[in-house]
Amino acid sequence: MTRDFRLLATGQTLSWLGNGFQTVALAVAVFTHGGSTGDLGLVMASSILTMLAGTLFGGVWADRLQPRHVMVVSDLVRLVATAGIAIMFAGGSYHLGLLCGLTVVSAGAGAFFTPAMSSLKPLLVPAPHLQRANATLSMLQTGCGIAGPALGGVTVAAFGAPAGFAINAISFLSSGVAAALLRVRAVRGPRAPMLRELSAGWREIRSRDWLIGGLFGATVYHVANGMILVLVQFIAVERLGGAHAIGWISAAEGLGGLIGSGLALRFQPRRLLRAGWFTLLLMPLWALAYVWPGMLTAILAGAVIGYGGLMFFGVAWETAIQDHVPQAMLGRVASWDYLTSFLAMPLGNVLAGPLSARYGVDRVLIVCAVVLFVSAASQLLIPGSRNLTRTPTPAPTRLPAQVPTSV
Repeated sequence: MTRDFRLLATGQTLSWLGNGFQTVALAVAVFTHGGSTGDLGLVMASSILTMLAGTLFGGVWADRLQPRHVMVVSDLVRLVATAGIAIMFAGGSYHLGLLCGLTVVSAGAGAFFTPAMSSLKPLLVPAPHLQRANATLSMLQTGCGIAGPALGGVTVAAFGAPAGFAINAISFLSSGVAAALLRVRAVRGPRAPMLRELSAGWREIRSRDWLIGGLFGATVYHVANGMILVLVQFIAVERLGGAHAIGWISAAEGLGGLIGSGLALRFQPRRLLRAGWFTLLLMPLWALAYVWPGMLTAILAGAVIGYGGLMFFGVAWETAIQDHVPQAMLGRVASWDYLTSFLAMPLGNVLAGPLSARYGVDRVLIVCAVVLFVSAASQLLIPGSRNLTRTPTPAPTRLPAQVPTSV
């Protein structure tokens, strides 16, 4: 892999680890300072709503500016906001409004960072190595998703919640420094009005049957998955033993993610997207295992298999977009992709309670599993999804560092 890719991977690994520290620190800080579950929900909702509001604009700016510049500024903003949270709790005070405000600032910066990184990644490695690069990052992110909260729990228990926030702030500094050291530049053309550029990104999606179909399929998928993620937690607590079971299941999901990313690192079929949709068909097995046989061992096996398929699909989907969408449009296309997840998943979370109360947890889980299967299987009816090959479209998107370009 190239020097620039190693820099990005290092910076992101530290940032992903830091996020795990904040996940633990936030809940501990709110509750130990007299906050309620409603307070924590409000903070989390503030983050999600900010991502919803900002992600499309983040995609436009990722395509307007040099992606690494957007990433550096975003990391600096997140550094300041997270450090502010650490200072507030270290001083022994708790102000819900200030916490929500700093969370909004950090999440808003994240809404710009994520499309910028999506736009940047294809510039860091030769096109034939994109799948390996995506699989490597997926594996690192999954590993950090396991290690980060574990290390965060130990740190917060020993030194308090402010230490968790401080470590996350430092991780943003590390990510920003790594992004600043990148040498790659992207070609950027003249700007158009914001709405026109947003529309151009949507037209890019509509022009490809596999992309527009996948986006709508993923929206339906995420609604069902949002309900499943709530209901399986209920089952783990009520039927499987509570925290003990949740811990084992989370570990199995992480292991499955590592296996799926590792498979994507080595298995490189020519029709990668088709293989990805096939592996996504494994996810319903995970959901159904909670209904039958309902034993923890079966659920753990389903989690490994299902999340393995999910992570392989994620690599396949991202690589397909990078291969076939012009680099100048990647930020906007990625932002539309993220938006569907942000909209659909919370909707599923909200629907889980009323539907399970009316029809029963098991029935809703079975229907959701069927929806997962149908939303993935239906994509194989789309010619582009079946036949898309790993034949990247050549585009002069990489320039030497000394060539002046628009920023």
